[in-house]
Amino acid sequence: MFTLKKQELRARRAQFETVHGTIQTPAFMNVGTSATIKGGISSIDLVELKCQVELCNTYHLHIRPGDDVIRQLGGLHKFMNWQRPILTDSGGFQVFSLASLRKIKEEGVYFASHIDGKRIFMGPEESMRIQSNLGSTIAMAFDECVENPATLAYATKSCDRTTRWLYRCKEEMERLNSLPDTINPKQLLFGINQGCTFENLRIKHMQEIAQLDLDGYAIGGLAVGEPTGEMYRIIEEVEPYMPKEKPRYLMGVGTPVNIIEAVWRGIDLFDCVMPSRNARHGHLFTWKGRINIHNAKYQLDDTPIDDSCDCPACKHHSKAYIRHLFKAGEMLGMRLCVQHNLHFYNTLMERVREALDEGRFAEFREKYKNILDKRI
Repeated sequence: MFTLKKQELRARRAQFETVHGTIQTPAFMNVGTSATIKGGISSIDLVELKCQVELCNTYHLHIRPGDDVIRQLGGLHKFMNWQRPILTDSGGFQVFSLASLRKIKEEGVYFASHIDGKRIFMGPEESMRIQSNLGSTIAMAFDECVENPATLAYATKSCDRTTRWLYRCKEEMERLNSLPDTINPKQLLFGINQGCTFENLRIKHMQEIAQLDLDGYAIGGLAVGEPTGEMYRIIEEVEPYMPKEKPRYLMGVGTPVNIIEAVWRGIDLFDCVMPSRNARHGHLFTWKGRINIHNAKYQLDDTPIDDSCDCPACKHHSKAYIRHLFKAGEMLGMRLCVQHNLHFYNTLMERVREALDEGRFAEFREKYKNILDKRI
C-alpha cells in the first residue's frame, strides 16, 4: 500500500507498506550488488546507517553464488540477514553495461558471463524466476536500457520490445506468486519507462505501461550519458503520466543535488553506487560540499569529516587518521568512508522528508542545490 501523506507542488511525501516493512519516502536504496555493500559493510551496519531498503543485483547473484543456492538457503533476506525491504533489479541494465558480451533477441538476451565467459540466456520469464528464487520485496521488470544518444528508430523499437517483455514479466510473476513453495508470494513488480531523451516516446511508453496497474513505476535509461538538464526535462515530461497512487523510482541516480532536484519533480525512490564507490576512493560528501580525504591539507586535521555528522566515522575518528589509513593501505579507511557516505545519503533523505512534512522543501532545495555537489 502506497499512501501519499503530503505534497509540495510536485514533490511528494509518502509511506510505502510492504511485506518486509514500511518505507518512508522519498528514500534512497543502498546498493548491495552481490548481497553486500562494497567496503566491508554488513547488514547490521546498515541499520545504524539508517538504510531503509537495500538493492541487490539479479544478474550478479544469478552468476554467483546462484539464485538456486540462495533459494535453498531460504531466500535473500535470510541469506544476508537483512529483515527490511530489498529491491532486486532485473538484469536488464547488464543488457546495457555488458554491450560487448550480449545479443538481444525477441525472446530475451544472450550473455557471455563477465566471470568465465559461460553463455547465459535471460528473458522476462528467466528474470522473474531468478528474482522469485531470491525472494526480494520488489522485483523489477526485464527491460532494455539504451545508451544516449540513440536514434528515434532504435529507441522506438526498443520501447515496443520492453513493453512486450513487461506483459510477459507480469504473467510470469503472477504464476510464480501463486505457487505453494514460493519464498515471497507477495513479491511486488515495478515496470520501467524507457524512451531515451525523446519526450513523445517517453510519454507514449508511460501511458502504455500504466495500463498494467503494476505495484510501482520506474524511469530507466537516464544518467547514462545525457546532460543533467536533459534528465530533469524528461522527468518533468513523464511525471504527469505516472500513476499518482503508485511509488515512482528514478533508477541509478545520483548525486545529492540530482536527488533533491528529482524529488522536486515528483520522484519517490532512488539508488546509486556513487556514495559507496566514491567513498572507496576517499571522496566524501558533507553538508558544506565534497572533500577528497587524500589531500595533504588533512594530514594534521584532527576534526571529523563533517562536524555536524554522527556517523561512526565522524563520531570516533579524525580526517587525519582516516587519511593515514588510506595512505597506509588499511581497509578500515575505506570502510569508515563508506559508512560516512551512506549515512550522509540516508540522512539527506531524512532531512528531505522533514522539510516536506513541514512544508519548507522549496526553501531546503534553494539552500542546498548549489552547495552539496561543490568541491571543497
